[in-house]
Amino acid sequence: MSFINVTSALNSNYALVIIFAVLAIETGLPLIVGLPGDTLLITAGLFSAGIGVSATGHHINIVVVAIGAPLAAIIGSQFGHWLGWNYGVKIFNRPNSKFFNPERLKSAEKYIQKYGVGKAIVLGRFIPVVRGLINPLSGMIRVAHSRYFFWNVVGALIWTQTLIWGGYVVGNTFADSISKYLTEIILVIAGITILPLLFEIFKEWRTRKHLS
Repeated sequence: MSFINVTSALNSNYALVIIFAVLAIETGLPLIVGLPGDTLLITAGLFSAGIGVSATGHHINIVVVAIGAPLAAIIGSQFGHWLGWNYGVKIFNRPNSKFFNPERLKSAEKYIQKYGVGKAIVLGRFIPVVRGLINPLSGMIRVAHSRYFFWNVVGALIWTQTLIWGGYVVGNTFADSISKYLTEIILVIAGITILPLLFEIFKEWRTRKHLS
């Protein structure tokens, strides 16, 4: 899914399926599926406010999105934890793999070391790539199922509700302006949502440069 066709995708009969599937896949596997989940959540909030609704009359129900999104994120993340618990060592032992390589695993592991399990799982929701890596990593290091589930639920609720309702409120407040520049606004949102990742990459680069 590209940034450009997100408006047409969410303005279809399969909008809810697309939203929930992307959230489950992105949080369950260390993959970048093309559209960051946070951008999708904000856009879903905008569409729920009536932004981008075409003449076809398709409309996203804010209550359904607000309930379904965290459930999809929780289910996807639980699968990621299970995957890491049972198959993590084999999956990430591929140095030449674009997605399943030890370096990506190390980048997520630093979050757990820095913040602790709870904060790492919650904060990791807001950072692309880490969002998918933190869950299998938690399984690999044997974070207890009950403890992981608690923080998984807390993180999913904070992440999804903040972005969905934020987009909904903004959409209702600035409906006319947003409707005119919807595609451009989505692209800007997408850029903003990857800033935490770029900041972490920059810090990592500075650290390596200082140590070299």
